[in-house]
Amino acid sequence: MTEPLPHYHVVAALVECEGNYLCVQRGKTKYEYTSYKYEFPGGKVEAGETEAEALKRELMEEMNYEVEVVRHLTTICHHYSDFSVTLSIHLCKAKTKTFEMREHVAFRWLKPQEMLALPWVAADQQFIEELPKFL
Repeated sequence: MTEPLPHYHVVAALVECEGNYLCVQRGKTKYEYTSYKYEFPGGKVEAGETEAEALKRELMEEMNYEVEVVRHLTTICHHYSDFSVTLSIHLCKAKTKTFEMREHVAFRWLKPQEMLALPWVAADQQFIEELPKFL
């Protein structure tokens, strides 16, 4: 009997500032299929936390970045070969494009149509393809 794969409830921020959206690149990770891929910033929701609270906490921890959580856009369930995620994506607004890169190796501020050219983690890629209908 095989063990069930780990499952994580994660949140991601589609951060808008001055008409562009923040895309961050992961460094080397435990899995080759997520290493050096782009994603929207965020992280795991902790027990007792709302999704908005988790987003604000994660962006402060990873980027020292304050955002306003505007609204929930969509939730995606994605199964990777080693784990699965329930990914809740929220539109967020930021007053500045200035933050600290503590967890990521690169970032880009892009228009939605420009995002398609980046190599994304699979769950975020699924969202990118449908992004125009959410904006």
